[in-house]
Amino acid sequence: MKLNRMAWMVLFSITFIFAALVAGPNQPAAKAFTQQVIQRGAIGDDVIELQARLQYIGYYHGKIDGVYGWSTYWAVKNFQSDYGLENVDGLVGFTTKKKLAGQSDFNARFVHLQLAKGKDFTHYGGMPLEKQTGPSKERRSKMRTEFEKKERKTAKAPAGGEKKPEAGAKKPEGGQNQAGGGKSKNTAVNMPAGFSQNDIKLMSNAVYGEARGEPYIGQVAVAAVILNRVESPTFPDTASGVIFEPGAFTAVADGQIWLEPNDQARKAVLDAINGWDPSENAQYYFNPDTATSGWIWGRPQIKKIGKHIFCN
Repeated sequence: MKLNRMAWMVLFSITFIFAALVAGPNQPAAKAFTQQVIQRGAIGDDVIELQARLQYIGYYHGKIDGVYGWSTYWAVKNFQSDYGLENVDGLVGFTTKKKLAGQSDFNARFVHLQLAKGKDFTHYGGMPLEKQTGPSKERRSKMRTEFEKKERKTAKAPAGGEKKPEAGAKKPEGGQNQAGGGKSKNTAVNMPAGFSQNDIKLMSNAVYGEARGEPYIGQVAVAAVILNRVESPTFPDTASGVIFEPGAFTAVADGQIWLEPNDQARKAVLDAINGWDPSENAQYYFNPDTATSGWIWGRPQIKKIGKHIFCN
């Protein structure tokens, strides 16, 4: 009896593999993933399917390469959070796989064929396959820039002596930026590369002053907006420059920027620096209940998190 059962399992596996190979170009594979739990550091076909499915519904914008790195990790966490999964941990087990398979399609034959050809391609839902196999030069450049940007943010800090935080932050006079703000060359041990202790503290102050009553994901989104502005050529290129830009943040105008932030605000900043962007690349946000500017209502809205609407 055991032999027959094993024979059926082997026959089923062979049938599935054959079906995936002969499937038509517009027919996604029926089975999703293997039983393996997928986590950061994993490589292989399961990760290829994970990246392709996440990209299909707009969560992953990096290269489909079968390597579970930081960009894939934060795409998974964003998906888990948005779809209300109990564990938002980046681990892709049965529940996450089931939810992802129900929300996306995976054309195994198409994806693996492009990889075998060494092609740079996209795999988004609602886009004809011929366009996915050959994205525009601008699209390829944008994908590569986004991927490299996230990888730079999540790179480990170089070894060295730890820089001691300053005894206390003093409010800058005359609207000048706080000393040491922005991307400092003096990076502390265990600090994300390119950011000093002072950067983390200042952004934590801003998150706490702007969003301490918001859900945690909303606090991360506010931190992400600050970072998105730093990366944008239309805003100052330092954290302090962005935060203290005249009229940019309510917390600066009413003095709440100087409240002592809690550990959650600091954690939200670190999560944002490490690549989690619940705002989906937003550069603005506002509270519709208190906003008085007609200009902000005209901005293209992306999503609402807590009481804040995030937009560009």
